[in-house]
Amino acid sequence: MGLRGKETSSFMRDFLDKCGGYAVVDGGFATELERHGADLNDQLWSAKCLISSPHLVRRVHLDYLDAGANIILTASYQATIQGFEAKGFSREEGETMLRRSVEIAREAQEIYYDRCTKDSSDFMSNERYRRRPILIAASVGSYGAYLADGSEYVGDYGDAVTVQTLKDFHRERVKILVEAGADLIAFETIPNKMEAQAYAELLEEEGIETPAWFSFSCKDESNVVSGDSIFECASIADSCRQVAAVGVNCTAPRFIHGLISSIKKATTKPVFVYPNSGETYIAESNQWVKSSGVAEDDFVPYIGKWRDAGASLFGGCCRTTPNTIRGITEAIYGKLKDKCV
Repeated sequence: MGLRGKETSSFMRDFLDKCGGYAVVDGGFATELERHGADLNDQLWSAKCLISSPHLVRRVHLDYLDAGANIILTASYQATIQGFEAKGFSREEGETMLRRSVEIAREAQEIYYDRCTKDSSDFMSNERYRRRPILIAASVGSYGAYLADGSEYVGDYGDAVTVQTLKDFHRERVKILVEAGADLIAFETIPNKMEAQAYAELLEEEGIETPAWFSFSCKDESNVVSGDSIFECASIADSCRQVAAVGVNCTAPRFIHGLISSIKKATTKPVFVYPNSGETYIAESNQWVKSSGVAEDDFVPYIGKWRDAGASLFGGCCRTTPNTIRGITEAIYGKLKDKCV
């Protein structure tokens, strides 16, 4: 099951070419589920809705597609075999729910295309609309996300956790998400260099053919939340032949411009950014609090600056909304004349 490096290296560039040079990623998922009435006070977080409210998951995907997203991420960020088993589900049930995360996103994509074809008089006549590419990215949260103790925001897993520990933890769910037919494996909110190394080795050991991206969570313009250098972390991603793009998420908007520059020094692969609203998550109270810097939606005017710095894909993370993504879409492509973009 070897993966030819040429195919991976061209995957994202080919996709970006089809999008017109730049692409839009979706936005915050859990807060949108909550806005639609979901109760996520649970260790499974947004993955809880794969069990209780799959229709809400589909609805949020559709909201982001309507806003212009080219890439939608599955509701599997906090979905792990170990996490489902801890809640009393069997291993088989956990595997089924992981697969469903990809299936639901694919269903939303199909509904969106079908609805646009029927509802928009311009859809079939406008070549860009008719050919608009959409990718399903299977979200893989960090080990810290499974722990649900906020350690994903600091990157400190303790001395007992090794690269091998992390590979063993992630291996089965990555394989399941690949087998479910995701277009891309999105390793998100990576908090330290060790977990990036674990992902790189895992992809190589399993001969994964599906392209991946590595997305780091950062505390400033030069370092991921653990204190490891973003340059060193991005270099690991650059050396992994399965990685098609490198970027940052769940990071304050005020650090994004400097981080793009740091990543560009480590790789020639496409760079993506999907920052949070600028608020800070307090794990002890499970609350987001206002912090200095740019607030939600206000980072949209900086898209042009980030594009000039070298980023090619733009979206939002925690506390951003479909309105944020619509703003990004309009910043890139101009005002939306209808919802089928």
